[in-house]
Amino acid sequence: QVQLVESGGGLAQPGDSLTLSCQASGFDFSAHAMGWYRQVPEKGCEFVARILGGGRGDSKLSRFTISRDNVKNTVYLQMNSLKAEDTAVYYCAAFGLRTGCVGQGTRVTVSS
Repeated sequence: QVQLVESGGGLAQPGDSLTLSCQASGFDFSAHAMGWYRQVPEKGCEFVARILGGGRGDSKLSRFTISRDNVKNTVYLQMNSLKAEDTAVYYCAAFGLRTGCVGQGTRVTVSS
């Protein structure tokens, strides 16, 4: 059973940094690309970042960096220079197993 548990969200001010974490279990973590999506208020679900099993990652925003630890079965999203428009619920994804804005997510609110 695929389990993805997101954490690290919260309230931030514009310009702050936050790091989100996703603890994965129930599948062969290192064999799957992992990623992040976000549900922006009054908008649809959008792709944020993706990282391959071997560690090559890419992000929709240069301010965000995705990384993973295949020993800890955890994927991270380092978010720098946060803006109000980054306010969203962020969801972890395991490509081929679960993608999109599904699950509990972790809420990030950027406000002064």
